[in-house]
Amino acid sequence: MRPLTPADPAAIGGNRLLGRLGSGGMGTVYLARSAAGTLVAVKVIRADHASNPDFRIRFRREVEAAGQLTGRWVVPVVAADPEAREPWLATPFVPGPALSEAVGGYGPLPARAVRILGARLAEALAQVHAAGLVHRDVKPGNILLAPDGPRLIDFGIARAEGAATLTAVDAVIGTPGYLAPEQARAGGPAAGAASDVFSLGCVLAYAATGHGPFGGGHAAAVVYRTVHDEPELTGLPPELLDPVLACLAKDPAARPTPAQLGAALGDDDPSGAGAEDWLPPPLPRLIAERSTRALELPAPEPTRIDAPQTPVRGLTRRRLLTAGAGLAAVGAPTAWFATRGRARGKTPPPARDLATLTLALQADLTGPGKATGQAHERGMRLAVEQHNSRKDAAFLLALRVADDGGDPARAAQVVKDLVADPAVVALTGPTWEAAVPVLAPACGTADVALVLVSVDSPETALAQPEWRTVCATRPAGDHFALPVIDYLSRVKPVRRTGLVEDVEGGEPTWPLIRSLQQSPPSMGTLSVHRIPVGGSDFAGVVRALTEARAEAVVYAGTSPQRAARLARALADAGFPGPRVALQHVMEPAFLTDAGPAAEGWAFSALFTDPPAVPAAAGFVGAHRAAHGEPPARWATEAYDAVGLLAAALTGLEEEGRDRAGLARRIFRTAHEGLAKPLAFDSNTHVLTRGRTAHLYRAESGAYRYLGLYPDVRPSS
Repeated sequence: MRPLTPADPAAIGGNRLLGRLGSGGMGTVYLARSAAGTLVAVKVIRADHASNPDFRIRFRREVEAAGQLTGRWVVPVVAADPEAREPWLATPFVPGPALSEAVGGYGPLPARAVRILGARLAEALAQVHAAGLVHRDVKPGNILLAPDGPRLIDFGIARAEGAATLTAVDAVIGTPGYLAPEQARAGGPAAGAASDVFSLGCVLAYAATGHGPFGGGHAAAVVYRTVHDEPELTGLPPELLDPVLACLAKDPAARPTPAQLGAALGDDDPSGAGAEDWLPPPLPRLIAERSTRALELPAPEPTRIDAPQTPVRGLTRRRLLTAGAGLAAVGAPTAWFATRGRARGKTPPPARDLATLTLALQADLTGPGKATGQAHERGMRLAVEQHNSRKDAAFLLALRVADDGGDPARAAQVVKDLVADPAVVALTGPTWEAAVPVLAPACGTADVALVLVSVDSPETALAQPEWRTVCATRPAGDHFALPVIDYLSRVKPVRRTGLVEDVEGGEPTWPLIRSLQQSPPSMGTLSVHRIPVGGSDFAGVVRALTEARAEAVVYAGTSPQRAARLARALADAGFPGPRVALQHVMEPAFLTDAGPAAEGWAFSALFTDPPAVPAAAGFVGAHRAAHGEPPARWATEAYDAVGLLAAALTGLEEEGRDRAGLARRIFRTAHEGLAKPLAFDSNTHVLTRGRTAHLYRAESGAYRYLGLYPDVRPSS
């Protein structure tokens, strides 16, 4: 549990908030005290998700589903407001850890504990199914360990058995590694009670061995093994082998019912009277400590704001906000751009007696991603030069640049050297995805803010303490889907969309796949066509798209060369409809390899086109003067990262302008960047306001900017 932040409300729905239990991409879970004095967990959904009507319907369904349940081993909903701007629901607080936390932190459970766990969860599923519901997401993270037994939580994707689903054709509903084969198989039978039993079998295998029965890695690979391979049960105690294998039968009809599974596992304490010894020694103590801490928490007083009775003359609200946030005056960049020297290096920093604060950039400047690294460096150097030219600057900036060459071992050494430099107050980078897990813990340990510009960070990792200084200025990967859905719903409307999932694409494509499955364009149908790792039958995929009568094609992959092969296969078949891919494909290699077949392809990207942004005209001119060409992709966003850091440092008192103060202040800072406004919500996620993704299209051997989502016109 973490303390409340200044941005958190004092109460929600009459429940006084006490602390944060967790947060993620969907929202935040708070510990609260109800009006009756009981402890409750309040789950609040972020407003940008709630703005989706389908999502709000699903949330309302979660409330209704969980509200029907009263069994001992399920957690019911005791209060909710699905219609609020940020919908919320409240459930009784369970002080124990999730099964995933318990096994991850303390190792596999003993066989007896797994038997009791399984028998009681089977009883919970029997109650769920008796209410006419299917949970559809039974996994370790949705199971809490209480003193008297487990609790099954989170009915967000539960639905009435046999009811029409809100998701698209071929949608994969559930968590890879714990979903049943029929949930993953396109066109297979709908998920039913037997699907929950399969998931419970996976949970029991995980609880007893510390790993899932179908391994890890990319979600698509795990799903493939679930459908086609036998489970890996090495280390499973012999007494659990038969019941777990029965649960994991590929045929739903061959699996036991929850009642049969409970009898096979043989709960030796069905009443829960012997609760104190059903878990191994560390866990009851952990539960007791959490219970004690929660009960000792006082209800905080509501936040009080004392405003002056008489306004200060000449200080308007706009000026006050600007001064408090440390933002530059609107005309400052324009004035600097207009007077900047025409040649590189001709504008020395002003000779003023000011402290110099060093920002660092770690980038791939000589390896496979050197173009992106160079764009970062050029944008940041221009931003530092602009800041130092300001007459009202309270400090000067310096930039230290380090090249990691796109090599993991070299990246680890480079970040070690940078954070060891006491002059460095913040680090921007890396410029390639795989380096993020290397840099983030090193910066967190050193209290150095790590500003991500062009790369994403795992949502689950951001909750880890050592990642607390990671500041992602790029929206998460799920924002790629928004312009794709809008483009195929409003700009080039279609009813039948074909999704080509290239499994070699890896994790960056999974949010796009999930979003399209949940909300297909025009609320039509979606057919999924998978290309396995090493697969090359693009002509066969096109034949399948034709048989599915697809009117548009979305390529969910990251390889420009493989996308080009698909483009050529579609052109050879005379496919006339829209074709869309992600920014990863939007490279010169795609245009070269696809040739004429590249014409008309659209791309969803999270970087802007600087010449198309009026506010960036001065920056574009300065970049041309310095480098003889307009800014490359991500240069403008890197320029804005320096502006954000400067604004945060300006908002600190002089004695607090150090790396620790900056790492805390940056999430409370707003900066009006050239590419987009930068500000953060209470969960430290960059605020998107729905305007962060862009559309491009291949035309005449180049990529033409269509506009910012959702401003692209149907005539585009």
